[in-house]
This record gives sequence, structure tokens and C-alpha cells, in this order.
Amino acid sequence: MLHLRIITPSARTEAVLHLIDTTVGTTHLVVLEGAAREPAGDIVMCDVAREAGDELLHGLRELDIDKVGSIAVTHIDLSLSERADLAEREAPGEAADAVIWEQLTETSQEESTLTITYAALMIVATMIAACGVVLDNAILIVGAMAVGPEFGPLAGISTALVRRAPRAAWRSLVALLVGFASAIVATTVFSLVMDALGQFNVDMLDAPRPNTGFIFQPDPFSFVVALLAGVAGVVSLTSSKAGVLVGVAISVTTVPAAANAAVALSYGDLNQMWGSAEQLLLNLGGIIVAGVLTLIGWKLLWRTQRGRMTRPPGAPRKH
Repeated sequence: MLHLRIITPSARTEAVLHLIDTTVGTTHLVVLEGAAREPAGDIVMCDVAREAGDELLHGLRELDIDKVGSIAVTHIDLSLSERADLAEREAPGEAADAVIWEQLTETSQEESTLTITYAALMIVATMIAACGVVLDNAILIVGAMAVGPEFGPLAGISTALVRRAPRAAWRSLVALLVGFASAIVATTVFSLVMDALGQFNVDMLDAPRPNTGFIFQPDPFSFVVALLAGVAGVVSLTSSKAGVLVGVAISVTTVPAAANAAVALSYGDLNQMWGSAEQLLLNLGGIIVAGVLTLIGWKLLWRTQRGRMTRPPGAPRKH
């Protein structure tokens, strides 16, 4: 269940209440007339089944409540109420399958903004991967994949493309490109410093690496895995199953490929550098393509449910 707190001008309160009444899966309606001070107006609160949440939010935005008032949404972890159970049964579909597009957009925007924290994580993850590449240590490679925050901008690009938001897509693309560029430059310097300290050497890079040699040797499976990981990542975001993202992060060779390119660049090994760059581009492209196609499919699927999200005013609820 989702809990909505709506601040609305008094002149639009009846329209908001009508929308809530005609949206399936709503319950626990509270109206506080004149309680809001900034902005001035009424406060309307209700609970709604997650399956119907996107439809209700869409209707509220059509009433311009987000412009003249406020819409706040929180997730209810526990609701002991027979009315809540009835609302969830009334709403079509399953909560785990529901997509809250506004929440998805907000989450992807937050995770795809170029910040110091994002850049720092990218750099640290790539440096860890560089150590794994040189030592041919699969554990370090997996650890670096888990640390890397690059899926945020990838999801942001996919979401923005589907929602036709060019500014958001551009912001995510800038975060992705600047993040990888800064990580590769910093890791190249890191590799040179480690070489000067006697910890890295070119023989370690050229030696047989059974655990990490795949990083600079892309093949069709690289793109296939990226497609599958993109589908899993987007589905996990839409269903709020964030734990799945860890598995997505360690299934695609993005950060390790950037690390191998940086180390190879520091030693002037152009073959490995270009092979790693190709691996990186294949994975990034595959995730974006899969993300866009998955979101389009999800959007079309839930569009078929739209007619079941409303009921006539005053109609009895299903039992």
C-alpha cells in the first residue's frame, strides 16, 4: 500500500475527492479543511493499493495539484486493516508488478546525478578492479562490480528515453560519461603510481589471466548478458526489489573493462585498451537497449489495465 498526503486549494478539493472515489484500491480517506498554510488549502490523505497508485498520481497531476499544491507519497510497510486488504483485492494485478512511473523517474534522477559521491565511488570501484585485473583476482573484480554505481545513470537514460524527457536523458548521459572518464584517468594515474612503487608491472598485465582475460576479449555473450542484466535491473527498480541490483551489478563487465583499459593505457598496450573499450561499450549499450525495451513493454502491459482502475462514483467496492 501507498500513503498519499495531498495539499490542494479548497476550490479543487471536490475534484480530488471525486478522483479518489472513482479510483479502485483507495481507502482510509481523511480530509482536513483549511489545515494547510504553505501552500494554503486543504489536506487530503488516503491509502491506495500500489497497483492503482500510478493511475491516481496521473489523475492528480492532470488536476495540476503538483503545481498549485503538493503530492507526497510514502510506502506503507505494514497496514493492519480489513479495508486495506479489501482495497488491495479490488485493484487489478499484483503489487510487485506495479510500476509507479513518478517514483521510478524520481529514483532514476536521484541515482543518475553527477555528484562527488558518485564520482568517488566510480573511481574507487575502478581502482579496485585494476588491482583485480593485474592480480587476476576474480574476487576483487566482483567486489569492484558491486561497488560501481553506474547502473543509476543507465536506468536514468532508459527511463528518460521512454518518458521522452531529453533533459533527464542528457543529465544521465553526462553523469555516465564523466564518471567513466574520470575513473579511467584516475586509474591510469593510479596504475603508474603502483608501477613506480613496484606493485604493478607490464609482465603481470601480459601474463595469462584465466580469471580476468575475458574483460578485454568481448564476444556475443557480452551483449547477451548485458541485455539480460538490463532487463533484471529495470524490473528490480519498477518493483522496488533493490536487492536484485547487486546481482545485476556483478553480472556485467563495465567497471572492470574501464579498469583494464586504464591499466593497459598506462603501459601503452593499445590492443588490450581497445578490446576493453569495446567490452565496455557493448555492456553499456546492451543495458540501455534492454532497459528501454523492458520499460516500453511494462508500459504497454499496464495500459491494458487502465480501464479496470476506475469505478463509477458511489459504486460498491468488491469483496
